[in-house]
Amino acid sequence: MFVLTADQRDSTRTGERVDALLDSLGLWSERWAGAIALPIERTVGDEFQAVLTGADAVVDLALTLVREGDWSIGIGAGEVNLPLADSARASSGPAFVAARDAVERARGRREPVPVVVLGADHEAASHATAVLQLIGAVLGRRTAAGWEVADAWVGDATQRDVARTLGISPQAVSQRIAAAMMEEERATRPVAASLVARAAHAKVGS
Repeated sequence: MFVLTADQRDSTRTGERVDALLDSLGLWSERWAGAIALPIERTVGDEFQAVLTGADAVVDLALTLVREGDWSIGIGAGEVNLPLADSARASSGPAFVAARDAVERARGRREPVPVVVLGADHEAASHATAVLQLIGAVLGRRTAAGWEVADAWVGDATQRDVARTLGISPQAVSQRIAAAMMEEERATRPVAASLVARAAHAKVGS
């Protein structure tokens, strides 16, 4: 199981955004519908928590928050106490504790990108953190023009489809894809998900 805890950064300066974000996540939740174990909800203060059953879903949610830019993100990978309660706030287990510790670390100045994974397999969690922070750094440098293409280049859409949708040339689409490192991001996301999944299971003998 995977628990994601996110804390809004510098909310006194930017204003409280939890409710607005939860509303927007509700619109996007079809992407993760099969993996959401409990409703995504505010837990305390400027924090919210999600409990998911799939590593792909938790990676996608975490990187969605990295794109938003105002969040410290902690992922706890491991066991939870079953049966789960009706809410994340009332549930417990090692993955919840790991998510709490991870978001505390993500708040720190030592993390180049504010996303941290902790779990039963410490080595896999460390590697997952490194890969997610690398992808996060790529996303943080993406321009508005790059995001325009990224948001259109989804599903079965081809680069020519994207060009027609945006009213630009296929060459311009290709240039934006290269500049924004979209193909590298696509290739690396499954690696991150695989490492997060491994982090949920302690090594034999550890």
